[in-house]
Amino acid sequence: YGNFIDNLRLFTKGGSGGMGYPRLGGEGGKGGDVWVVAHNRMTLKQLKDKYPQKRFVAGEGANSRVSALKGSKGKDCEIPVPVGISVTDENGKIIGELNNEKDRILVAEGGLGGKVLTNFLPLKGQKRVIHLDLKLIADIGLVGFPNAGKSSLLSQISHAKPAIADYAFTTLKPELGKIMYNDFKQISVADLPGLIEGAHMNKGMGHKFLKHVERTKQLLFVVDISGFQLSSQTQYRTAFETIILLTKELELYKEELQTKPALLAVNKMDLANAQDKFRVLMNQLQNPKDFLHLFEKNMIPERTIEFQHIIPISAITGEGIDELKNCIRKSLDEHANRENDAYHKKQLLNLQISNTISYSEPPSKNAGTSPRMDN
Repeated sequence: YGNFIDNLRLFTKGGSGGMGYPRLGGEGGKGGDVWVVAHNRMTLKQLKDKYPQKRFVAGEGANSRVSALKGSKGKDCEIPVPVGISVTDENGKIIGELNNEKDRILVAEGGLGGKVLTNFLPLKGQKRVIHLDLKLIADIGLVGFPNAGKSSLLSQISHAKPAIADYAFTTLKPELGKIMYNDFKQISVADLPGLIEGAHMNKGMGHKFLKHVERTKQLLFVVDISGFQLSSQTQYRTAFETIILLTKELELYKEELQTKPALLAVNKMDLANAQDKFRVLMNQLQNPKDFLHLFEKNMIPERTIEFQHIIPISAITGEGIDELKNCIRKSLDEHANRENDAYHKKQLLNLQISNTISYSEPPSKNAGTSPRMDN
């Protein structure tokens, strides 16, 4: 993954409270709290470089004294993190997520200052080891085996400039690009490290790749029309087999991924015999059940993905790129409209239910009969 970091383990501790003042009943100040705060221009690598110890401790509360019987609160400690972070504790329990700039989560609370309840002795702050896990947020996630042409495609449709070479695993870290439309609409696209068979078992980039797919709204499968072979030791796969295996990897990692809307870009259509192979592929995709007997049982997904659009393209010549951009936009707009409709229907239903309840309630005995109070 080179310099790209997408998870960190940190030690956090809330500040201790201040001493109370028994003779005068003075209360010590509360210890400071530790917060995780999201910032747009932040990366986990910057955080690690700036705080190599990865320890974050808040300030102590002030002691109670004659001149200030109520001690002041200790200084809070803020941990700056990128947007798109999921915060979990040592047991993997989610504490919260930071999806927008300035979102904040309390991770370690300061101890109470000394007071009557504590016999004027201060309490220590909460200690907690937390894990920061970055999951890229993008409208579209590119899904494909290495060398399917995802990096070339991203550079064609957006302003991103990913490294491109003719060998597997060019992409060693997620790349984010933006498709810009004439009416200034922007759609973010994440090119993620190439999946390989067995990724769900953490082979290759495994889970480091798959967890980033979770946050994308839709998936764009990118397959090489001429098929794929990782190395001379591995089996050759046709374009159709590639799609089935990609679907299986997503299913084995997390079934919900298969419910995301998906599009299919069939790349490298500039190659010889590509048109013939594309006709064969379309036939296979329209009647997948007729061809599943070619697979071993453990390679067949529970359900095959139905693509909203299938677009033949060439990331090298630019063929089909404009159509692909239009289909991506259309698909996202349709999805957003469906979500809006569902939201409005739900709101309307809630309104009807609350109206029904209020009409069906009998008027209270005192309603309208309470005497007017005059001064």
